[in-house]
Amino acid sequence: MPIDLVSREEWGARKPSGSYTALSSTKGVKVHYTGGRVEPAIADDHDKCVAMVRAIQKQHMDGNGWMDIGYSMVACPHRKVFEGRGPKHLPAANGAGLNSGHYAVLGLVGSSGLLTPPDDMLLAILDAIDHLRAKGGAGKEIKGHRDGFATSCPGDKLYAWVRKGAPRPGGDEEETPDPPKTDKAPAWPGRVLKYPPIMRGDDVRKWQAQMRKRGWSLETDGAYGARSRDACKAFQSEKGLSSTGTVNKATWAATWEKPIT
Repeated sequence: MPIDLVSREEWGARKPSGSYTALSSTKGVKVHYTGGRVEPAIADDHDKCVAMVRAIQKQHMDGNGWMDIGYSMVACPHRKVFEGRGPKHLPAANGAGLNSGHYAVLGLVGSSGLLTPPDDMLLAILDAIDHLRAKGGAGKEIKGHRDGFATSCPGDKLYAWVRKGAPRPGGDEEETPDPPKTDKAPAWPGRVLKYPPIMRGDDVRKWQAQMRKRGWSLETDGAYGARSRDACKAFQSEKGLSSTGTVNKATWAATWEKPIT
């Protein structure tokens, strides 16, 4: 079945407030959820989906200060795919330093209300991924927002489907299991770790201990000095992040990301 694409004009999108950053290709796609309540009634009324996508764009532009909706595409429970920023354009929803690696596809489920994505929404997500591969050079990876970023997104139900390999749903599909337990990053401490001067604290010690687990030679002395900065720079370069030597939110999350083996 060809993609049932809802153009920006059709859903009444506002014009972006700036120019998109171009992308020639990505490693793949990251799947998202709204993070708030989604009324189950949207499954019976597509007009409610349209209104919801408009509201998301408004929040991103007027609340977050972004130039447009942050997602590349949005999938609804009627197997329709809304055009967000679209192929070949940098999204804004994956997190600082992570947007160039993957396109961002939102499924209209939330943290309350509509929690389990209907089959037609999963099919719409797969349609969006196929579209981004054909038109935007998206690679084979299909990941959740929480892969590499400290967040509960895309929710347990949708993330379990992603971890299964995003299979195409069928009529006899078994209930999606809960995702396996994984070590989650501790909450972002709220401050950027940098040197000079030497910064001290339990957040520094936690970061150093996790870096040691990843194989980096660091003392867990709770003091962020030159050795910590240099290890951070090398780690950021390895992960494709900006090599600043400062542990910002994206670097903190990446430190607890499961290493690729």
